[in-house]
Amino acid sequence: MDLVMNTIDIVVTDMEASIAFYRRLGVEFKVDASYPDHAGADLPGGLHLMLDTESFRASITPGWTRPSGGARTFLSFQAPAPGDVAAKYDELVAAGYQGIKEPWDAFWGMRTATVADPDGNGIDLYCPLPAT
Repeated sequence: MDLVMNTIDIVVTDMEASIAFYRRLGVEFKVDASYPDHAGADLPGGLHLMLDTESFRASITPGWTRPSGGARTFLSFQAPAPGDVAAKYDELVAAGYQGIKEPWDAFWGMRTATVADPDGNGIDLYCPLPAT
């Protein structure tokens, strides 16, 4: 039997704040009126991204508690052009989100930057640099 990984679920503290953050990255979540503590978004390539509140996750997963320490998850979003990495980073920081690493040219050939979502998860913004 082969399993197919097709969904990522992020546990969030504040559903509205998280939806607003991810909307700035182009992800549109749908909240089911009968389950307001759960939202989902279909992404390109067949991947599904979900948000669940802490209370919802705790109610369906016995013994679950909020992790402590730094971010354990980093999601990556590709920008259309290297200059767009800085533009999106600046937009998010100006909107009050925490910048973790300002835009820089990584040794692996990408312009990259990192911000934190409302729950401290790392969000990498990147774009391949033109070949020199």
